[in-house]
Amino acid sequence: MRIQKTFEKGNVLTIYFTAGYPKLEDTMPILIALQEAGTDIVEIGMPFSDPIADGETIQESSKIALENGMHIEKLFTQLKNMRPQIHIPVFLMGYLNPVMQFGIENFLAQAQACGVDGLILPDLPLDIYEQDFRELFEKYNMANVFLISPLTSEQRIKKADSLSSGFLYVLSDSATTGKTSDQSFSKKQVEYFERVRALNLKNPLQIGFGISQRKDFEAALQYAEGAIIGSAFIRHIAKSQNLSVDIQTFVQKIKQTVLS
Repeated sequence: MRIQKTFEKGNVLTIYFTAGYPKLEDTMPILIALQEAGTDIVEIGMPFSDPIADGETIQESSKIALENGMHIEKLFTQLKNMRPQIHIPVFLMGYLNPVMQFGIENFLAQAQACGVDGLILPDLPLDIYEQDFRELFEKYNMANVFLISPLTSEQRIKKADSLSSGFLYVLSDSATTGKTSDQSFSKKQVEYFERVRALNLKNPLQIGFGISQRKDFEAALQYAEGAIIGSAFIRHIAKSQNLSVDIQTFVQKIKQTVLS
């Protein structure tokens, strides 16, 4: 399985970007460039008009992508021939409402046909997934990733882990995405990471929110198998004149010390 093999290598860098941003047809060029640059996993954001978990940067990218004409059917059209070119795991991240409007089984079937490895739906309740959707996800061999935060109880963390496949998304903060700081993690955050690590969960951990540069990535790897960068990457490509070159530069700056 692509996801398992990726985590076996360790030091996993996941990059998030919004489908259809900066331009409508940039989705596949960005995906290809990220793979060529050495990104381990890619999360493709499905733009939504009310992205409650996202900060200003991702909200703005979603707004522009929607204005560009991006929608779920268009995304599947862009991704339908990706697998001959893309060998790394690809996740789709978004919100439950558009997926439900599209039709959950239709969505999963089309995602599987494109070669998508899994979904991340931050507003999907654990019990709804377990009761109504788990069998469908398994039918279409689609990994499902739940998120936990510093406010998540130990019991709920274990439940989220038991229902997740692929990895567990560890939010470094309970706020929205895009926060940056001179200090990678506070003492309180480190205690939270150590508490989660001590639970010996079945899934590998990836830390997200507030990861923007190499020092953050390296700090995250002390407590997790990987880390996720979104807002910083979107800011980097916002006005890019050469996506391939700019993406190569961004990824190598994140990974160069870790891999040396």
